[in-house]
This record gives sequence, C-alpha cells and structure tokens, in this order.
Amino acid sequence: MIEIGQKALVHYVGTLDDGSEFDNSYRREQPLELIVGAQQVLPGFDKAVSEMEQVGDRCEVHIPAAEAYGFYDESLIEKAPFKAIPNAGQLPVGSYIMVSTPSGPARVKVDRVTNDLVFFDHNHELADKDLTFTIELVSLPGASGSNIENEQYHGDHCGCGCSKLRKQLSPEHDEITHSH
Repeated sequence: MIEIGQKALVHYVGTLDDGSEFDNSYRREQPLELIVGAQQVLPGFDKAVSEMEQVGDRCEVHIPAAEAYGFYDESLIEKAPFKAIPNAGQLPVGSYIMVSTPSGPARVKVDRVTNDLVFFDHNHELADKDLTFTIELVSLPGASGSNIENEQYHGDHCGCGCSKLRKQLSPEHDEITHSH
C-alpha cells in the first residue's frame, strides 16, 4: 500500500453509470499528481490509490453520488437581477461560466435568463451522479509530498484529513477491484 503523504502519479478514466466518459487523463496526455491523504481528490479515489502496491497496478472504483459531488440541491440556484449582470442577454444558457464571489472565483451554470432575472446553478455538474474511475498507477516519485505519514507532526486531530483517510482505509468499505 502507498504511504499516506506519498506523491503518486496516476492516469484515470471517469465514467457515469450509462458508460459515458466525463474525464480522461490519457486524452490530455497528463497524469494526475496527488499526495495520498491530502484531500486533493474524492475520498474514494484517494482510498483506491492508497491501496495500490506498485507502478502499473490498475483498479476500478465506484463512487456513489453521496460520496462524490452530492445530490442536486435546488437551494443552490441563485437569482440575480437581469439589470445587475453586464451583458445578461448574451449569457450562454446551459453553459458554465466563471463568476466572482465573496469566497473567490466559482464555476456556475447559466441555468436560464428571463427579462427580470438570471438564474445561476451552483451545483457541481456531476451532482446526483454515481461515478466510476479506472485508475492506473504511473509513478511514485521518491520524496513524499508532506509529513502526513509522520505521527509526530500529524496526530489524530491535525486537521489535514490524514486521520479521516486512515479510518477510510479500513477494509470494511471495499468496492475496489485491483489488478497487477
């Protein structure tokens, strides 16, 4: 198993239950670099990578919507006055745009535009979707990315997520199929 805090390079293909592909690192010709346990990816994806043993290993993991991007939430539809949005009449309905928010930039879907209001959907585009990832371990760079695995610096309540990942790595949640 890969140590918590270890850097890993992986290629992956993400698909929905109907078989449609929503992401593919092979097509970008750029593997994903992550630090295992650093909460950079979905917890189920992180767990699958942590259970790989050697470069070349492949696995498939199914992540239900509740453990991925959650369920669609109607309360995340924002209504903004048409007149307050520059070029509101030219917004690409159905497309995602970047907007400024008090907590920083956010990617939102332009849900609809009326004469009075613009509706922005803040739900993740994969909300309500069960996801399947086929993951291949490409490389384990020599130096670990952090001291997450070092209990001297990271006890059970350090706040970085390592204790949560350790609990998730228990064998009781095994929907991951590995191959060598």
